[in-house]
Amino acid sequence: MIDVNKIRADFPILNRKVNGKPLVYFDNGATTQKPKQVIDAVVNYYSEHNANIHRGVHTLSREATELFEEARKTVSKFIGAETEEIVFTAGTTDSINIVAAGLELPVGSEIIITEMEHHSNILPWQLWCEKNEGKLKVIPVEVDGTLDIGLLESLITPQTKVLAVTHVSNTLGVINPVDALIKIAKQYDLIVLVDGAQSVPHMKIDVKELGADFYVFSGHKVYAPTGTGVLWMNKQWVGKLKLSRSGGGTIKTVSFDKTDYVEGALRYEPGTPNIEGVLGLASALKYVNEIGIEKIAKHEHTLLKYATERLNEIPEVEIYANHLEKAAVISFNVKGAHPFDVGTLLDKYGIAVRTGHHCTQPLMARYKIPGTVRASFAMYNTLEEVNIFIEALQKSIKMLS
Repeated sequence: MIDVNKIRADFPILNRKVNGKPLVYFDNGATTQKPKQVIDAVVNYYSEHNANIHRGVHTLSREATELFEEARKTVSKFIGAETEEIVFTAGTTDSINIVAAGLELPVGSEIIITEMEHHSNILPWQLWCEKNEGKLKVIPVEVDGTLDIGLLESLITPQTKVLAVTHVSNTLGVINPVDALIKIAKQYDLIVLVDGAQSVPHMKIDVKELGADFYVFSGHKVYAPTGTGVLWMNKQWVGKLKLSRSGGGTIKTVSFDKTDYVEGALRYEPGTPNIEGVLGLASALKYVNEIGIEKIAKHEHTLLKYATERLNEIPEVEIYANHLEKAAVISFNVKGAHPFDVGTLLDKYGIAVRTGHHCTQPLMARYKIPGTVRASFAMYNTLEEVNIFIEALQKSIKMLS
């Protein structure tokens, strides 16, 4: 059991009111709130250590560099990686673009994704295909939001080179069997990228056990500042993945004839990084470790189960992927109402949910809907908040009818 009241005391924003009502924040799939420990880490950097990293010999620069590289160790331990395999990026989207632009694939290669992918795991591959006469292939989603993994093998041909798949659907919360998908993909020597944006905040991740080539996630979805992300690449790819961008911090020597780049992760981190964000990310992961990811997952599943039961009691509500084999995400619609109107009315009661297509327009097309209302939970949410949400939703439905 986790002490939710103690956790909530660490998140200052949860004390505020919205439209005169206590904030109920159920938009964690979009971004999580930040504990004071993370806020303090950012403030402490600017108050005590602010300097650019890696190239300075003065005290502040050395301190900032040590903190930054210590953060890399924290991230690597959090996902079971080696320190030199961690590249700091601006987020999941940035990480996927770096991989898609850096792979040296034959012209005409095929990339396999799934129908539930976030646009950030579609567009980089689509651009690659447009430039290289490639082909994007898609594993369809079943009506319950799951994948028929048996279809993967039927899509693989000698031209197939990459499988890029989300670990957890940001829209449905469905947890994909990525270990089984990776096992199949590796039988055909495919390169595998896993989008962990929605899995890292909710479950224990061990990238070595999974066996993918790349695993990516965003900091802001796991209680860290926005503009931070991680690209994990198996060490065999460090140095092998082609540089798609370059700049200060990535080089050994530069002349007009030739440039030699540094070894390791730094070769993929051009320019001054988001130093304070990375330190905040490390603080966030330490915070999650202190609470315990397994305890967090258990608490969130309790919220998922209770909220699903309460929503199923409302005849006007239709839930997509209406089962509990999921992370703590519920996507639903109110029959006859646009999700935007439902979300707007819930906001009047101080309740923050996400409405729209959630950057998964192909998935919306699969269900033949314009969008959904998405409630997504985090460690600081409570059963009492679910009750407030259900009561407000019932009032909203009456207003819309």
